[in-house]
Amino acid sequence: MEYRQGAFFGWHVVAAAFLLAMFSWGINFYGPSVYLHALHAREGWSTSLVSAAITLHFLASAVVVASLPRLHRRHGLVTVTRAGVVAMAAGLAAWGAATSPWQMVPAALLTAAGWAVTSGAAINAVVAPWFDRRRPAALAMAYNGASLGGVVFTPLWAALIGGFGFARASLVVAAATLLVLWPLAGRYFGRGPAAFGQYPDGAAEAPAPRPALPPAGPLWRQPAFRSLSLAFALGLTAQMGLLTTLFSILAASLGAAGAGLVMSLATACAVIGRTAVGTLLPPGFDRRRAGMLNFLMQATGCAVLALAGGVPGLLVGGAVLFGLGIGNLLSLPPLIAQAEWPPEEVAAVIALVTAVNQALYAFGPGLFGAALDLLGGWAPPAAACLLQLAAAGVLARR
Repeated sequence: MEYRQGAFFGWHVVAAAFLLAMFSWGINFYGPSVYLHALHAREGWSTSLVSAAITLHFLASAVVVASLPRLHRRHGLVTVTRAGVVAMAAGLAAWGAATSPWQMVPAALLTAAGWAVTSGAAINAVVAPWFDRRRPAALAMAYNGASLGGVVFTPLWAALIGGFGFARASLVVAAATLLVLWPLAGRYFGRGPAAFGQYPDGAAEAPAPRPALPPAGPLWRQPAFRSLSLAFALGLTAQMGLLTTLFSILAASLGAAGAGLVMSLATACAVIGRTAVGTLLPPGFDRRRAGMLNFLMQATGCAVLALAGGVPGLLVGGAVLFGLGIGNLLSLPPLIAQAEWPPEEVAAVIALVTAVNQALYAFGPGLFGAALDLLGGWAPPAAACLLQLAAAGVLARR
């Protein structure tokens, strides 16, 4: 990413944030399912035991991410991001080296710290200073790295573990993470537009200041914040739980190869849906309404999956509708926060929303897995449909 003097540097920052998201989601979001399978196969530990450590990973991250704006103010983006990269790499190595169940606890705490300071709230903190009017498109591009993390890292993990074993594979990925992200953070995250004599969006002048808003008190006491955080927590719990069980649901009718192809299609649809919203969302459009429409689209897809009865065309169609909304559950909360809160409060809003989301969706895989075992393949998409309808209703409340 060579910088040409006079060019707007913000798009270079977006490209760097894209890479950060790709590594972070590949290791901390998509990776845990790989760790579960690898440790179960190598050590013989039960699925529930490893799943408990993965739940700890997400819950501990929720605690840390709530303090992210304060950490950024005190230590700066570069230092905090680099500390997260080191924690992520060390935790990954610890997951691979675990030979006793208790060793998963420090591994989970390390990857939790890395996930907290390199995930959604962190990506927004990196990109937001550079964009105002074009922030939806910029965030969509940066967050697409999260989807690519699933596309790239899942087969990469399989190849590395098959060739070297889990312990050595984790060391290879940890080393690559440090080599790529440590210098990247220093080069692209350390300065804002003013350091280059530039303004957000590459404009010729600073954006017009927004009207001053009266103090609204602590976030938890604001109905707008409560509805925003609860709505996306419900939606992400549905999404996390259904994604965990979707392969098994599809494989029952489509076979393993067919299920893999449809899962890849859903991931590709996530990129398409996020990019479409980021580039086509009209400037004056109510962003909460966009979120409600997204929940309703996913709910429709889940209803199709629940009623498919094993019909391949319906399974594919339901997965596509569900997949088109996956990416927007990550990118829409920052855009809603930008429209509804003063600029100085946006980082705190996003960090706390992220913490609430992670604290709830950490339980999604276990709950949806139990529903699949007890009730059959219709139950997880039906539960996801109900949660997403509830999320749409909650988001409508101001």
